[in-house]
Amino acid sequence: MSKQTYRVCFCFQRRFRLAVSEAPEDIKKLFEQYSENGIMTIDGLQRFLVEVQKEDKATREDAQKIIDSVKHFHRKGVNLEAFFKYLFGDINPPLASLGVHHDMSAPLSHYFIYTGHNSYLTGNQLSSECSDVPIINALKRGVRVIELDIWPNSTKDDVDVLHGGTLTTPVELIKCLRSIKEYAFIASEYPVVITLEDHLTPKLQAKVAEMVTQTFGEILFSPGPECFKEFPCPESLKRRIIISTKPPKEYLEAKEVKDKEDDSQRGKASDEEAWGNEVPDLKGSHVANYKNDFDEEDEEDTDDGEKSQHSLAPEYKHLIGILAGKPKGGFDAWLRVDPDKVTRLSMSEQKFEKAVVTHGKQIVRFTRQNVLRVYPKSTRFDSSNYNPLIGWMHGVQMVAFNMQGHGRSLWLMHGMFKANGGCGYVKKPDFLLNSMEVFDPKIKLPVKTTLKVTVYMGEGWYYDFHHTHFDAYSPPDFYTRVGIAGVPADSVMKKTKILEDNWLPSWNEVFEFPLTVPELALLRIEVHEYDKSEKDDFGGQTCLPISELRSGIRAVPLYSRKGEKYNSVKLLMHFEFI
Repeated sequence: MSKQTYRVCFCFQRRFRLAVSEAPEDIKKLFEQYSENGIMTIDGLQRFLVEVQKEDKATREDAQKIIDSVKHFHRKGVNLEAFFKYLFGDINPPLASLGVHHDMSAPLSHYFIYTGHNSYLTGNQLSSECSDVPIINALKRGVRVIELDIWPNSTKDDVDVLHGGTLTTPVELIKCLRSIKEYAFIASEYPVVITLEDHLTPKLQAKVAEMVTQTFGEILFSPGPECFKEFPCPESLKRRIIISTKPPKEYLEAKEVKDKEDDSQRGKASDEEAWGNEVPDLKGSHVANYKNDFDEEDEEDTDDGEKSQHSLAPEYKHLIGILAGKPKGGFDAWLRVDPDKVTRLSMSEQKFEKAVVTHGKQIVRFTRQNVLRVYPKSTRFDSSNYNPLIGWMHGVQMVAFNMQGHGRSLWLMHGMFKANGGCGYVKKPDFLLNSMEVFDPKIKLPVKTTLKVTVYMGEGWYYDFHHTHFDAYSPPDFYTRVGIAGVPADSVMKKTKILEDNWLPSWNEVFEFPLTVPELALLRIEVHEYDKSEKDDFGGQTCLPISELRSGIRAVPLYSRKGEKYNSVKLLMHFEFI
């Protein structure tokens, strides 16, 4: 790795000297502070862990494990090279390894739940294949809510899963159910909810009931009457499958409204950049044009609850563990809290954006005991997503996302559910459950804490990318974007300077982020390669929940646009709460 050659034309080549990864000056100074005669002993390393890394309970045994892990010939200490290897190694991640540590004994309505939308689609919403593969991938990632649209097959004697009214190719329901059973608890033992969007006759509903009961057997949750007064807790539902649907209307009435969509919206081209559009800003809460908004569960979606249940096959009705529905009327009726009954309400992204402007506090109040699901608007044909914070800061449990819609919004979703051991359930902050005072995210609150972030350096692109991936004629020109996704007052993005022609960029820049609601904040990190003539290239990203961010100097692994971890690419960063 001493020199690298780039061919500029047939007879001319450029050669660049390749730097060797070296500890930044701040790291060298810290090493000197905690070492003697060029060696940091066990006691010196323990003091470093307590004082700099803020690991208050660090012991000499912890320090010894680190020394052993870097395989340095000094058994009783480390030199600068080994110390730097520890700091930039996998043994020093940015998030605490706490496992599932939230209280899991509260009702389901007290949690944000990792939720998919049209979970069976492999690509866009109009013409992609339906398959069990994206369902399997979602479950492996820890997604806990799987949505299936169920329709009669072409011969009307069996049940398929597909996006109705489109050119998507169907997949058999039984195949999806078997895959859910096999992979449901690979990533998490906490319950999986299957939301069914039902377009079946009572006869086919009875067939679905038979499929579901035979496939899942004893792990299928059978609700008692008490479950409709208060939702059970995730702890009591470990390794259980829950069915959630609403009493259906007239057979196949459902998606006809889709034909009336505004044609002007259909032709919109996606301007998604190489790494995805910037997450929409929530500071100036906008209200879109709702005149032609079609809701997949709305289509005249008012029902009388009990009255419409008479059309249900009895075997099917008894499967429903979380009853969904929407009473007659507008937002006031939908968001009315019934002290004797809990329900799941669904709302499109557009309807929800409108609701938060006029009924923000009612939404927060409603989601204390009821479940609200928000899903992408129907014009997102490319399977893109919206800013999930608009849902979370109003207490929405099921912020439903297209898990194949890679981009910044989905990165935030991945980041949120890295919390609580990646189990797919994150306990809502107390202020969203407080019955004495209703949280209003539009009100700017006092700063609770300030996160100070130092971006030292990065490495690994040389190993994970071809040497002409970023630039055909020279090494890459990297810069880092770092910021916060949270309530409007906290959300911001900043960036480092651009370092030219360097596979080992060393920025050494400091940023400060005042946080008014750290409980909902995510740290956003992106690396890009500057390109004068075209769009900047993507060099990696991650999102980290502030609530579980470890203070101190940490090695931050970066992920691809699809959320897959790179083998070698990472940043060295310092996090301090001041």
